[in-house]
Amino acid sequence: VQLQASGGGLVQAGGSLRLSCAASGRTFSSYAMGWFRQAPGKEREFVAAISWSGGSTYYADFVQGRFTISRDSAKNTVHLQMNSLEPEDTAVYYCAARPTPRGTVVVTTRVEYDYWGQGTLVTVSS
Repeated sequence: VQLQASGGGLVQAGGSLRLSCAASGRTFSSYAMGWFRQAPGKEREFVAAISWSGGSTYYADFVQGRFTISRDSAKNTVHLQMNSLEPEDTAVYYCAARPTPRGTVVVTTRVEYDYWGQGTLVTVSS
């Protein structure tokens, strides 16, 4: 699976961005997907995940209802809608994929993902 993340950019605090991750290669519909982020000098951390059925999602505590992960299996794309952005959300955002046997499984740890996109930079100014 090849992953291409896009949608990052510069936004003011309180603004919104929508990240996209386009997948190509093997059967996208059987892959759980996730978003991670890495700020300068920090470890890569989990942001959100979605099962391959789209019926199960999971978010990091710091999201606090501001972000929404979704997938469009017909277009082999996963989105991360980010609202009420804060300067602390500034980071490179990465999408990741992992095949799972059941459509309800979400994957939240970095080491469990098999495939990674190249990252897209999100900068939130105060």
